[in-house]
Amino acid sequence: MNPQTLRPRQTAPERAVARHGWPQALATVLAGVISMIVVAALGLWAAGAGDLPDNAFPRVVAATVVTAVGGTIELSGGAGGIAETQAGLTVVPLSVTLVGALVIAAGFLRPLRHRAVAGAPELAGWAARIAALWLAALIGLALAARQTFAIPLGDVGDFFGTTADVGFEAAVMPTVFFGLLWLAGVLVLALLVSRGAPLPARLLRFQESVRPAAYAMVGLLLAYVGLGLVIGLVVALTRGQAAETAAVILLGLPNLVWLAFTIGLGATWDGQVEGPFGLPMPKVLDEVVRGPDISTLNLGSLAEYDGRVWWLVAVNAVLLLFAAFVMAARSPAGVRLWQHAVHMAAALALTVLTVCLVARISAHYGLSVLGIGDLGGDLGGEVFLRPQLWSALGLALLWGLVTGFLGGVLAKGVRRRGAVGAQAESRPDRG
Repeated sequence: MNPQTLRPRQTAPERAVARHGWPQALATVLAGVISMIVVAALGLWAAGAGDLPDNAFPRVVAATVVTAVGGTIELSGGAGGIAETQAGLTVVPLSVTLVGALVIAAGFLRPLRHRAVAGAPELAGWAARIAALWLAALIGLALAARQTFAIPLGDVGDFFGTTADVGFEAAVMPTVFFGLLWLAGVLVLALLVSRGAPLPARLLRFQESVRPAAYAMVGLLLAYVGLGLVIGLVVALTRGQAAETAAVILLGLPNLVWLAFTIGLGATWDGQVEGPFGLPMPKVLDEVVRGPDISTLNLGSLAEYDGRVWWLVAVNAVLLLFAAFVMAARSPAGVRLWQHAVHMAAALALTVLTVCLVARISAHYGLSVLGIGDLGGDLGGEVFLRPQLWSALGLALLWGLVTGFLGGVLAKGVRRRGAVGAQAESRPDRG
């Protein structure tokens, strides 16, 4: 008798179900954390942070990863009763964020491939395993992200015979809260974007309107990152300053290109650069916002320094129209043109809202001695960049309505695939 005849035969559903237990969750979390640490370390090394004293480089890397997932870094310092520092920092290194999100999303989706439907308990259990291990990683990173540096006080310090210190420390509870919230957003977005990922049966009716739009918006943002990467590499090879360019690419490339994306829509950002600080941006942007007064950053103000900024409008028009076409082509055939326009407008407004929330920058550092003001000079400065939110959202809605309608027109002749089973249910029975 053939021994193979004694083995139970696997059914198709059983072969399609991949394992997604604790080992797979551990591999997903480790891959995400390691990828973020590597990108952050390379970016900081290119920026010159490898020369930090007191073996601070690993702790700065940990702090960078913490801020990349929405964690909070608290700054403090002083010199006894003589000097006191006032400092604050809010910035998200979106290159690190993006790499971690892509790796974790890929690990989350991998065991769910080749499935049409998955039960809510199954998806919740798989996500909970990842979340539990991610929680442990967040706590470890938060505890590692702390360091104190000594800074000179010049003549004042020589007179009093003292030096000041400034340090940073991750706030554990806010880091855990926002880090878990970040993970939840990544996993939900992964399910929305991937057409091959299963959804609970009760949510299938939403996928024909949500998934094509989510896919188009993620593709749009990644297209801007890819375009920025090409430009950055060309600049690094042709104009020198390879280390500085590499630092911007590895730490803040999405911060820069997604800012350009919103400006190309017509949005306005308020900004100021004062003191020794600077922004990871081209010289023309720094020139617009540097000074003692608040400046506006938009197409008009940038065009006064470099007329090529108007190309942002053309790039936006092409990429948004292509994104709208992709959205319409992936939607069911029964979706009408006005629905394409509404879907695109809503998706683009949410995308711009997200960019405005994560790309803003705020940093301040000052030193007062004996309670007398901010010494300024090389010991103080301020940097901030924040959007005029409501006008940005209004412009996004307008662009979305126009490009969504045009994308639907262009996709009319394309064979629609849409949601699972959507077309089969809409076709009449031909007998």
